[in-house]
Amino acid sequence: MSETTTTPEISGRSILLDGVTKRYPGQAKPAVDGITLEIPAGNIVMLVGPSGCGKTTTLKMINRLIEPTEGRVVLGDEDVTGIDGDELRRRIGYVIQAGGLFPHMTVAANIAVVPKMLGWDAARIRARVDELLDLVSLDPEQYRDRYPKELSGGQQQRVGVARALAADPPVLLMDEPFGAVDPITRQRLQDELIRIQAELQKTIVIVTHDFDEAVKLGDWIVVFAEGARIVQYDTPERILAEPADAFV
Repeated sequence: MSETTTTPEISGRSILLDGVTKRYPGQAKPAVDGITLEIPAGNIVMLVGPSGCGKTTTLKMINRLIEPTEGRVVLGDEDVTGIDGDELRRRIGYVIQAGGLFPHMTVAANIAVVPKMLGWDAARIRARVDELLDLVSLDPEQYRDRYPKELSGGQQQRVGVARALAADPPVLLMDEPFGAVDPITRQRLQDELIRIQAELQKTIVIVTHDFDEAVKLGDWIVVFAEGARIVQYDTPERILAEPADAFV
C-alpha cells in the first residue's frame, strides 16, 4: 500500500492593504503612498528594498503600530482598520531584531505575555510555553527559567519567535528578525523558520535588506524602490529570471 502524506492545514489569514497611505506632519511626500498589496494566506512574503523605502512602515501599518493616514487593512474577510489597535496587536504575532525580550522577565514569562493578557489560566500557559520552546528547539527544562541576558543572540531570537506565536495568531510580522546575529546563526534561524512554517502554515510577512534571505525564505517577494514604490511583486524564481527593471 502506498503511503499518503497529509499537507498541513493553512492556519494563516490573507492580508489586504487597500490604498494605504502614511503621511507624517511636515513632510512634503508621504512615507507610503497609496499601496495596494494582497498577501495570500499561509505564505511567507518578503518585503525587500533599500533603507528608507517604506517597507518597515508598510509592515507596521498591518498591525497598526503605525496608523495609516488613508486606506484599509483587511485580515481574511475582516476590515481591521477601525478596531482597537491593542486588540489587533494581540491577534498578530510580531518579531523584531534581537528578539525584543523584556530583560527583567524569564523566558517563560516573556512567552506568556499575550496569553496572560487574554486571561489564560496558569496550567494552560505553562503547557503552551513548553510546547513553543520545543517548537523552536529549546529544551523547556533548561531554558524556561532563564533570563534573556543568559541566552545567546540566536536563543533570544528563538524565544522572540515563540513569544510571537504564543496565542496562535494567524499572522506573523517580522522586522529584520535575523539582522543582529552572526551569519552562521542567521542561516540556522532561517532554516528553523522554514521548518516551523512547514508545520504551522501561518501568513508571515518579513522585512529584510538581504535579497538572498528573501529568496531563501519567501514564497513571494515584494521589491520596494525609493518612495515606497512597489517595482515588482512575484515569486523568487520569476524575480531572478525576469526582473521588472534595472533597479530589481
